[in-house]
Amino acid sequence: MSHFLVFLGTARDSTPPAPARLGLRVARACVRLLEADGATVELIDPLDIELGAVFKPHFAYTKSQVPEPLDALAEKVAAADGYVMVSPEYNHAMSPALAHLLNHFGSSLYAFKPSAIVTYSAGQWGGARAAVNLRTFLSELGCLPVSAMVHVPKAQEALDEDGRFHEDPDRWAGYFGRTLGQLGWWAEAAARHRDVQDPTRVSPAFQRAPTQRNAPGRE
Repeated sequence: MSHFLVFLGTARDSTPPAPARLGLRVARACVRLLEADGATVELIDPLDIELGAVFKPHFAYTKSQVPEPLDALAEKVAAADGYVMVSPEYNHAMSPALAHLLNHFGSSLYAFKPSAIVTYSAGQWGGARAAVNLRTFLSELGCLPVSAMVHVPKAQEALDEDGRFHEDPDRWAGYFGRTLGQLGWWAEAAARHRDVQDPTRVSPAFQRAPTQRNAPGRE
């Protein structure tokens, strides 16, 4: 059974525009569908985490001085089998709140696991341009995004506050399911292979020091 973290990429809780927490509807839909497929899931909401006014990532603290909320989240990131990133679009890019939250942790906690990109908007484009930016960002973290993505236009009309679809629930579930199904497949495959081989272990073939004869830049 895979365990996933669903990161909500918005900290906005005011209006206008309304509703204030539109992304929470999308995140709850992801949680519900993943749980229905047998996974365990935790929703990570930036409003529930005290990160401090000054940015200081988890790895910049000595072990004895890491704030408890930050350390607890680091453990969750490390233990998860994969991630769902739920983001609105800001200036044709991913959510600043999501980037801020994810940047508190080094890539070693995310690496060698899959991720899924889910974007949304109150308008007609569903945050698609944010998804392009997210692909690069997540690849750099090492949690490579699966090929299928979810974009939800007019999310306030598609979903209620509990993350249930107003109309055509089977069609929406199938649309989300293509992406979440890929996430589940890759998460299980990666977890099994981690049991066989430590992904951080460097192959002996790459550990040999280059000689003068085969050093880079020499013929």
